[in-house]
Amino acid sequence: MLIASFNINGVKARLPRLVEWLEERAPDIVCLQELKSADEGVPVGDLEKAGYGVLIHGQKGFNGVAILAKGQEPKEIRRGLEGEPEDEQSRYLEADAHGLRIASIYLPNGNPQPGPKFDYKLRWMERLRARAAEIWAEEIPAVLAGDYNVIPHDRDTFSVRATKDDALMQPESRAAYRRLLADGWTDALATQHPAGGIWTFWDYQRGAWQQDHGFRIDHLLCSPEAADRLRASGVDKEYRGREKASDHAPTWIELAD
Repeated sequence: MLIASFNINGVKARLPRLVEWLEERAPDIVCLQELKSADEGVPVGDLEKAGYGVLIHGQKGFNGVAILAKGQEPKEIRRGLEGEPEDEQSRYLEADAHGLRIASIYLPNGNPQPGPKFDYKLRWMERLRARAAEIWAEEIPAVLAGDYNVIPHDRDTFSVRATKDDALMQPESRAAYRRLLADGWTDALATQHPAGGIWTFWDYQRGAWQQDHGFRIDHLLCSPEAADRLRASGVDKEYRGREKASDHAPTWIELAD
C-alpha cells in the first residue's frame, strides 16, 4: 500500500502535475496540503476521473488540506484541531481509508520569529500532539502525513548556516516535534534513511532546485501498528524538476497489506 504526502502549492495551478503524478505512481492514499482554494474551487471532477475519492478542507487563497483514496471515498473523522475555537485556518483533516486512519497536516510556518506567528506555530503543535495521543490510544494503524514545517535535524537541511534563523529550525520547533515522536510515533523517512540528506522541499528562489539546496519538512509519522508494516519510504524527487511544479516533491511510504 502506497501512502503519500504532497504539498501541491495551489491545486488549480498544479493540477496537470498532480494528475500526472497520480496516473504514473497510482498511490492508494494521498494527503495534499496548501490547496489555496475553497472547497468549491477544488477540481474534484479531475481527481475523481483519475480514480480517487476526495475529501477537502479548503480555504480561499491560503492553506487547505485534502485526502484522496484510490477507488473509495475517505470517511471523514475530524476537520480542524480542538483547543482554539477562534482558529479558522484549514490545516488539519482526518479520515479513514483502506483500513488506515489518515491525517493530512499543514503545520504553520511560524516566520518571522520571534513573534505571534511563531507562538501560533508552537501552540498548534501542542494541539496536534493532543489529538495524536488520542489516535495513538486507539491502537489502530494510523499515519500523520503532511508538511510539518519543521527541519528535525541538522542532517535534514543542505546548510545549517543558511537556515539557522528560520522558524523551521528553531530549538522550540524541533523540541515540539521530538515530543510528538517520544509519544510513540515513528518518523518513517528518518528511520529508514538515518544518514539524512533527503530533501522534500526546494525554494523557487536563489537557484535552490538547480543547486539541490533543499531540506526535509514533509513527514509521515506512523503509529506502532502502521510502523510494523513499514516496508519502504522515499521522495519522488524528479517531479520537482518538471514544468510548473510545486516547490515540494511527493513524499511516500509503503506499508505491507
